[in-house]
Amino acid sequence: MYSISEVGQMLGISPHTLRYYEKEEIITPERNAQGVRQYTDSQLKWMEFVKKLRETQMPIEQIKKYTQLFKEGDHTSIDRLNLLEKHRRTIESQIETLKTTEAMLDKKIMAYKQHLSTMNLSNS
Repeated sequence: MYSISEVGQMLGISPHTLRYYEKEEIITPERNAQGVRQYTDSQLKWMEFVKKLRETQMPIEQIKKYTQLFKEGDHTSIDRLNLLEKHRRTIESQIETLKTTEAMLDKKIMAYKQHLSTMNLSNS
């Protein structure tokens, strides 16, 4: 079992964010006799998955939807698959945008380097 601060440190997210995910019913930590949140290994793995979804810009509402479907059981497997496939297509689009932007930046950087190189030669 892990405390909220331990989970936050392991995942690189704040306890505030973990509390927010709890409020949004994305995660439900266990509580000890004093009411202190305790996270299991399985909840830690779940939060690693949620963190990756957020890093790839999946909206909280979609993560909530996926979580609810998961909680409902195996009969929602097709819906969960569809949701993840749709998000994967979004990520693929983001990757393409990043690749074209990188290529454009590479050209711009090369142009500046050439320009500076000719300036240095003419100043010599």
